[in-house]
Amino acid sequence: MTQPLSRRHFLGLSACSLATAGLAPLLGASGPANAQLPPAIPGADDADAVLLNFNENPHGPFPEARQAALDGLASANRYLFGPQRELVEVFAAQNRLREDQVAGYCGSGVALDAAALAFTSSQAALVTADPTFESLAQMAGAHGAEVVRVPLRKDGAHDVQAMAAAAKAADAGLIYVCNPNNPTGSITPRAEIDWLLAHKPAASVLLVDEAYIHYSDEADTLDLVRAGADIVVLRTFSKIYGMAGMRLGLAMARPDLLQKLVLFGANSLPVSSVAAGITSLRNPQHLASRKAENTRLREETVAWLAARGHACLPSQANCFMVDVKGDGRAFSAAMARHKVFVGRSWPSMPNHVRITVGTAEEMARFREAFAKVAATTPASPAS
Repeated sequence: MTQPLSRRHFLGLSACSLATAGLAPLLGASGPANAQLPPAIPGADDADAVLLNFNENPHGPFPEARQAALDGLASANRYLFGPQRELVEVFAAQNRLREDQVAGYCGSGVALDAAALAFTSSQAALVTADPTFESLAQMAGAHGAEVVRVPLRKDGAHDVQAMAAAAKAADAGLIYVCNPNNPTGSITPRAEIDWLLAHKPAASVLLVDEAYIHYSDEADTLDLVRAGADIVVLRTFSKIYGMAGMRLGLAMARPDLLQKLVLFGANSLPVSSVAAGITSLRNPQHLASRKAENTRLREETVAWLAARGHACLPSQANCFMVDVKGDGRAFSAAMARHKVFVGRSWPSMPNHVRITVGTAEEMARFREAFAKVAATTPASPAS
């Protein structure tokens, strides 16, 4: 069901891989990207800038992981596959998986690209939510696959019944569920993911992106990997582990599915990143406090916005979508003039803007700027 793809063709799509950090949309949604990097954002590199735009963790890596990364630099002149195997071994042991069910990647974006190339084609569509993280759809579209976008439900959950119907109608090779979802932060209950897996077309693969799962109270889906289901699960160290700039992630699936991914991209991983990843896994005591702080700040901010008439979708991630009651792009630009850089809006939610949860001080700056911008921005008739 997949098309052959030359290495030259694959490398020609490299701009799509900017979506690994959520950057590809900045290059423009129409036509192939002509730039290798997104345009500079004036003021975003200033020391007093508040960056709430890319779902990064403001606290960075765990203290132990920082030291491990520094120690790893002494061996950074080598392609060290031993530590990569150790990373896989540690994660597999902690999650009761076999080592041949786990593979390391430079962030989850590379694995998303590989999944698009492995499981979609001009004869095998991608079914995805709208809005959701766009990397997979961008690569699938560039690969010649039909991309079927299914609107989220009003509560922000994936509409699994509609997705299953769309997958059957389009002869889908891949169905994508980001849970919690980016950009909304909303969850799809585990029971509904189970239903989707049971009712999808027999030839399709379900891809569950769990980049934000550590912020959520929802059950993960690694038990489905253990059971040998038609599922690929992705994890990343970019979010709660604070390693976005270090590019480290994992894919979990049956060995035959992982092998299909590996054919479209796998290599040695950054030595310092792997060292930090192993140490992060071995120091899980930081996860609960980071989750608790994120939840507290997110809910305080959402309550503050609601008290001023700005509704937010329910979120269990380190981001949320707020109705700014006007053009989201204009609102983001106005916030940037106050040195508070927030996320963008999506075509299906033009009056909503994605907000990353920062530190307490950063969220105070956000509230101050939001109040000023909201006071001077006319409401849209559609909001």
